Amino acid sequence: MRYSSKTGIFACALFALLGVMVATMARAEIRARDITGRQVVLAEPAHRILIDDGRYLIALSLIHPDPVSLLSAWPRDINRIGPEAYRHYAEKFPAIEKLAKSSSSAGTFSVEQVLAAQPDIAIFSLQSKPGDDDIGRLETAGVPVAIIDFFDQPLENLEPSLRFLGEIIGRRDQAEEFIAFRRERMEAIAAKVAASSSPRPRVFLEPHAARTDECCASPGRGNIGNYIEFAGGENIGSVLQGVTGMLNLEYVISADPQVYIATGGPHMEGTNGLLIGPGYDEQRVRETLARVAARKGISGSTAVREHRVHGLAHQLVNSPLDILTVEALAKWIRPDLFPDIDPEKTRQEINERFLAVPLTGIYWMDFD
Repeated sequence: MRYSSKTGIFACALFALLGVMVATMARAEIRARDITGRQVVLAEPAHRILIDDGRYLIALSLIHPDPVSLLSAWPRDINRIGPEAYRHYAEKFPAIEKLAKSSSSAGTFSVEQVLAAQPDIAIFSLQSKPGDDDIGRLETAGVPVAIIDFFDQPLENLEPSLRFLGEIIGRRDQAEEFIAFRRERMEAIAAKVAASSSPRPRVFLEPHAARTDECCASPGRGNIGNYIEFAGGENIGSVLQGVTGMLNLEYVISADPQVYIATGGPHMEGTNGLLIGPGYDEQRVRETLARVAARKGISGSTAVREHRVHGLAHQLVNSPLDILTVEALAKWIRPDLFPDIDPEKTRQEINERFLAVPLTGIYWMDFD
């Protein structure tokens, strides 16, 4: 068969058309549901995301090699990831210094601030999401809104939250890989706890311990309190009606916790609290943990007498890296069930396989 030049031109045009069709299919719209059931529709993977919690940067860094490139604005709440960790991000991704600032989940919401950042999508926290009227204004202006949660009910909401992020940036496979990694370890812990008939030890976890003279902050029904129960302990703060709250000192003394865990971090500088995380050496962490445990009401507890006092960096609380917290809690609360659990080994694997910026420094500590 002979082909004319016109035939050749037609063939080229056809191939070009097929190329356009393939490219169009590759950019097929994305449909995903957030944890509240709201459906989000995007014409293509999101490239400009506004977040209201800096810890969502960590979540993105688990599934994307350059998470900063995905952001149009963030709240610059550096305390939530730690100043040293932020420095590592800024060294690797200098563009983070030039990002627009959005309202923090702990601050006052502004529709105008969101619109000024021109995001493809705005992602907010469940515990502090904007009201329906504000969400309506954003959506009317063409900004899709989604809700995720690593705070209120993280055991239920972490997986769908991370999966949602993977879907909207076109990296669901990477999200599923980390979800499977975490789930395998979580299920192993759950199985051993479920099979045990031993009494659950009483646990007092004090967030931001000794930040003020007032005693005593505690998780309640939700948040890290759920992790305590998951890891085989009895959270003495479960008497609280909310996700978090305050216990009076007399109650803490009467509950006599068998395990005491303080959280802290660089945000505790200038207080009597625990200093832990990147930038602190082992001696400094131990000194401040000893100071926290020596306070009235804590020092006389069974936990202190039996040397079951521990420190945890608050940057690992309400974090997509919760498996590290769960493994540390399991090791501390139920050493009878988990003598060989090793959160440090898990951290190393997360650094090697997932995180765009490795997690370094002291994030947990035992006080002997």
